[in-house]
Amino acid sequence: LKMPWFWFYLPLHLLMMACLCHSIKAPTTSSQQSFKTDLFNFYHSLILADGKETTIHLLKDIPKRYYFVLEEGRALAPFTITVTPCDVPIEWSILMHKASAGFLGKAARGDHDTQQVSKSQKSPSMVSTIFNYKGNSVETYMGMSSHSALYMLEFLSTERDTHITVYLTTDTTSGHLYPELPMDPRIDVIGIGHTTVTLTWKHSPSVLQHRENIQYCLLVNEKHNYKSLCAAETAIRSSGMKLPPTLALSLSPYLLEPQQVMILSNSELSIINKVTSGEVRQICMGTKNTYTVPNLSPSTQYYFDVFVVNLLTNASAAYTGTFARTLEEPEPKVMELKDGKVIQIVLDGKKQKFYSLQYQARHRKIQFTFQSCRGQVQVHITKNGKTVASENVSGLRYFSLKGKLLDTYLVQLRSTEEFNSSVKVQVSPHFHKPLFPLLPESLKIKSFSKLRTCNSVTIAWLGTQEENKYCVYKKRIEDDQVWMELQSADRCSGPESRHKSEKVLCKYFYDINLQRAVTTETIKGLDAGTLYLFDVYLFGPSGIPVRYHSKVVKTRKKC
Repeated sequence: LKMPWFWFYLPLHLLMMACLCHSIKAPTTSSQQSFKTDLFNFYHSLILADGKETTIHLLKDIPKRYYFVLEEGRALAPFTITVTPCDVPIEWSILMHKASAGFLGKAARGDHDTQQVSKSQKSPSMVSTIFNYKGNSVETYMGMSSHSALYMLEFLSTERDTHITVYLTTDTTSGHLYPELPMDPRIDVIGIGHTTVTLTWKHSPSVLQHRENIQYCLLVNEKHNYKSLCAAETAIRSSGMKLPPTLALSLSPYLLEPQQVMILSNSELSIINKVTSGEVRQICMGTKNTYTVPNLSPSTQYYFDVFVVNLLTNASAAYTGTFARTLEEPEPKVMELKDGKVIQIVLDGKKQKFYSLQYQARHRKIQFTFQSCRGQVQVHITKNGKTVASENVSGLRYFSLKGKLLDTYLVQLRSTEEFNSSVKVQVSPHFHKPLFPLLPESLKIKSFSKLRTCNSVTIAWLGTQEENKYCVYKKRIEDDQVWMELQSADRCSGPESRHKSEKVLCKYFYDINLQRAVTTETIKGLDAGTLYLFDVYLFGPSGIPVRYHSKVVKTRKKC
């Protein structure tokens, strides 16, 4: 059985069908027409479109083949093929078969006959590989095509399922689908700071010719460079995101995913993709070829890729990527602590950086006092370089330490919250009077549901064995204000920050027996079915207040 050369490249089920068709008797007129239709559809499903970018999906270890034939009547003409891997490295090659182009050209048009098929089988043929490549770079082949030659492109992925884009054109006179790169496509790093990197690159010839339709887009990430925009988008999607195609490269009103943040300022579009491996930042800056990337982390290596993009077609070309490491963050300024002096520090929750305080002991026994005013604070204390205490503090916390004269203590503070925290700090010799009053076992305020009425509530709180002053304040709030009031409460602020109308009463009490050191208070004159926020302030001998945890209570609607 003699078969055309290209049958050996067919998938198994099509090869079996072709062999069966070839071995039966000559078809009748009606069956000849059906055969022509099937052949027409078959070849057109494999023929690569001319002048159009084609997306091809590849299954692992399964080769995929496409063909193209030069139009009849053209002797020699240049053609280019550009293949862009969108993920893993692939293998691809171009094979040329001389002698079957006439047959396939007519078969594809559906105007062959059985005599021509017979002649093409008898005519000598030669198959040669004119190009092959393996890798994940964007590769372009330029050649001269002949009307007597059939070209086959074969693609194979050996790592995993993936997809690629292929662009074939035989028209070299009507411009390029892809923007052109300059002779030197490198990106130069011209400035590095603690949180910035400045880049520059040579202009694309396409920008100079079609400025209104071309723009530059920059991709910033901490993993590696990307050789194509297609590969970058695939990597972002595989990190668990849904990224609309070339989202960062057009100003189309796409809806962003929850993991994305869009920033549009000074004619620059920035999209920050929050992925598991860190930020992937896309910035489009028009036709500027110098850009300073802001808001980077100190002492971090970043990879930068620049793409020149055709806004009409979304086709892009990649400059040669580069990388740079930002400078280390300078050592934070160390604030000196003095005996007995109270300082209050606001801690940045976004930057999550440590604030440092230093103290040189003038006594063998000292006591550090920390009062967390808002949020939780991480406290780390070292003595002469060795850690002596480390824990998260919310509320009031004392650390009593022993050492030698002139020991050096370093206190480092950091917010554990995403929002800003604040903390009061004091250090003093152990035998001094404490800054803060003696505290009860719990700073919670309790309310009694059974004692609630339409115009009153009853609350209770613990006291101590020392006689102290307690002041009660109330504030009327709405349902949607509860969370904000509780989260934003400054536990370090005293009654001086409250409106005079919010004050309910002040009282003194104590009990030697801690089991009985509890007091109750019924607040009257309230409105029915209304939410109230209650606060209790404890004043010790030093006059510095300690605020109990706020309590929200709602009066009854009907009584």
